[in-house]
Amino acid sequence: MKEKLRKITSFLLNPHLVICVAIAWMITNGWSYVLFALGTFFRINWMTVVAGAYMAFLWIPFTPEKIITAAIAIALLRWLFPNDQRTLAVLKHWREKLINAVRKKREERKEKNQ
Repeated sequence: MKEKLRKITSFLLNPHLVICVAIAWMITNGWSYVLFALGTFFRINWMTVVAGAYMAFLWIPFTPEKIITAAIAIALLRWLFPNDQRTLAVLKHWREKLINAVRKKREERKEKNQ
C-alpha cells in the first residue's frame, strides 16, 4: 500500500505533468478567475458578468470541465514533453486497463442477454 501511494504521488507531482495541468486549467478555468478579478478591480461590468456566468457554469454538477482539462493536460504532455516516457507509460497503462475493463463489461452484458 505504501509503495502504491508513493508511485501515485510521484506521478501526480511530476513537474512535467504539473506544468501541463496548470496550463490546461488556465485554458479551461483560469481565464475566468483572472477576468473576474480584473473586471472587479477596474469596475468593468461586462468582464465581471462573462466571467461570473462561466464560473457559475463550472459549479453546476456534471460539468465535463474536469474531463476536458485532463484531456488537454495529456495532449500538452505528449506535445511539450514527448521524451517523458515514464509518465506517458503510466498513462498508457491506465488507458489499457480502462479499455480491458470496458471490453470485459461488454462481454458480460452480451453473455447475460443471450
